[in-house]
Amino acid sequence: MNLKNDATIGFLLALTTAVLWGSVPIAVREIVPNMSPVTLVWYRFILSFSLLLIILALKHQLPQKKQFMNSRVLLLLFIATLGLAGNFTLFSAALLYISPTVTQVVAQLSSVGLLLAGLIVFKERLKPSQILGVIILIIGLGLFFNTSIIEILTQLTTYSKGVLLAVCAATVWVIYGLAQKILLKDLKSPQILLILYFGCLTLLFPFAQLSEIMNLSLFQLLLLGYCGINTIVGYGALAEAMNRWQVSQVSAMITLTPLFTLIFSDILALLWPQIFLFPELNILGYIGAFVVVAGAMFTAVGHHVIKKRKNRPHHSA
Repeated sequence: MNLKNDATIGFLLALTTAVLWGSVPIAVREIVPNMSPVTLVWYRFILSFSLLLIILALKHQLPQKKQFMNSRVLLLLFIATLGLAGNFTLFSAALLYISPTVTQVVAQLSSVGLLLAGLIVFKERLKPSQILGVIILIIGLGLFFNTSIIEILTQLTTYSKGVLLAVCAATVWVIYGLAQKILLKDLKSPQILLILYFGCLTLLFPFAQLSEIMNLSLFQLLLLGYCGINTIVGYGALAEAMNRWQVSQVSAMITLTPLFTLIFSDILALLWPQIFLFPELNILGYIGAFVVVAGAMFTAVGHHVIKKRKNRPHHSA
């Protein structure tokens, strides 16, 4: 009974993360016209760092000094900080040129990047299901960008510039993902995030124009606050989901993030067309978004599904 309850809670927590992450780019898109990407990211990190610091202090789980005596840990923290700060900044910059849905679909390339990096760094073996997942994802991207693929590949327009920034954001995230994976041997996930948030704050401070917060309307300030809270709640829900549910199943849920972005974008554009815009997608584009998610999901958990089917007992008639 407890296992069933844990699975249900794990599912709901993973779903919460996917929903929260799906909504973030929509909020960011409304802020970046009045606040530079670097400044926006700095404010997101200061909010997330402050909240997480209070939570870990109350739980008596703050990182200890002895955990940083290892030079390997310090180097990995520095690399992860560069990766996380770069990902957040490039992602926000991309939203100056392209829609939230496009950024989230392109972000699925990070799962392919992490897979390929795992082959090189951890000498992992590529499973047939993962190869199939990558192929499905690439086909989905072709469908999603069916009306603009020639523009992206041949011209440096504002749209192609946004896609390029989103690709760079996904690539840089792979660096962060690899470093964090190794760091989990020495530190707990919330402790790593606290250190990384502080590192990002320090790294971005010289480039942030903090006075730009005065340019924001009350609505944009509320969205900025939401972005900061979203970061800590989303990652917190993800960590707890992995404690209660199988990692592979949590990973599958997270790949649904672009679909939530697409759904939220459509709903908000219907309700408040004067503020939010509809995604510029034809029917093939919508199909492509689902195919991309299917490819990312199959890359993450396809081998688990195949293994379960093989191990399932066959009943004779």
